[in-house]
Amino acid sequence: MSADTGRQGVGQESERDTKQDAKRDTKQDVKRDTKQDTKVKLLEGALRTLAEQGIAKTSARSIAATAGVNQALVFYHFGSVDELLAAACRHGAEQRVARYRNRLEGIDSLAELLAFGRDMHVKEREAGQVAFLGQLLAAAQTQPRLALATAAGLRLWTDEIEKVLGRVLEGSPVAEFTDTVGLARAVSASFVGIELYEGVDEEGAACAFDALDQLAVLAAVFDELGPLAQRAIRHRLRRTARP
Repeated sequence: MSADTGRQGVGQESERDTKQDAKRDTKQDVKRDTKQDTKVKLLEGALRTLAEQGIAKTSARSIAATAGVNQALVFYHFGSVDELLAAACRHGAEQRVARYRNRLEGIDSLAELLAFGRDMHVKEREAGQVAFLGQLLAAAQTQPRLALATAAGLRLWTDEIEKVLGRVLEGSPVAEFTDTVGLARAVSASFVGIELYEGVDEEGAACAFDALDQLAVLAAVFDELGPLAQRAIRHRLRRTARP
């Protein structure tokens, strides 16, 4: 065999190896994609099952039926129903926050924040998210793992609201006296409470939103006061804040 023939053989083997490697990598990529698709189906199936059937009827069987997959895959991918529900809670919160993040970043006043809250409330209620939140909060009272996941999901919202409040209150006379972190949690808790409250008293929930709107108007008026009035208010707030 000539040297050229030998080199050609080596080249052919190298080409075959490259093709085999590529085919093997492609199969692995497809397998990874299929696995990821199944996990997403289970996550979204868990969210739908919890919202539509309630925590009492949420099981590996019902979630798998909603997701359109084999029940055994619940345990293969997540280990338990509780683990799946916890992961679904985080997944759902990430999806919802990402959906509204651009709008949140454009908010420049408390009035705009409240308008956003009203609009989001209507959309989330129509999408079944309010019912889902109610089920999740109820279940979290007795299931520590769900409590942690629910708190983590709510924290994603709170972090975004904290950014908005920090931007909105910057330069305001009350900014130096305001705990933005605590206020963000208070705002989040208020919206959660109103969402759940509406289920038993729709008119009362509307009144609560109206009251928040009035506070936003007062805050706007406060910011428009002249320098002398703002100094007087700051002085008064400092005296009130002293122990």
